[in-house]
Amino acid sequence: MQPRQFFPRLNGLFDVKHISIDLKESGLADEHVYRFAAKAKRLLVTFNGDDFKELATTSKETGVISLSGNLPLEQLDKKLTALLQRRTPKALYGKFTAITGETEVSQAA
Repeated sequence: MQPRQFFPRLNGLFDVKHISIDLKESGLADEHVYRFAAKAKRLLVTFNGDDFKELATTSKETGVISLSGNLPLEQLDKKLTALLQRRTPKALYGKFTAITGETEVSQAA
């Protein structure tokens, strides 16, 4: 995942943290990253959604937002910011949400 500075709209409105750069946690297995997010009660945003899809519905303390690698970062910044402005984080907890070219798809627990 790119540093949070690549998402200026999102970073300007929300408390964005990069797990490696800002939180100094690197080399963690996906399950540990998910547990880290749940413990911190933070949403997990990733380009690696397939690896987190099964985990996404296992906790009501976090949720997973999967970003399409086929979209330019500027468009992802707009779409992710719009999603978080429309929904509260708690509405996304316990769910897997995919942001693609045209749609946003959620999978509930």
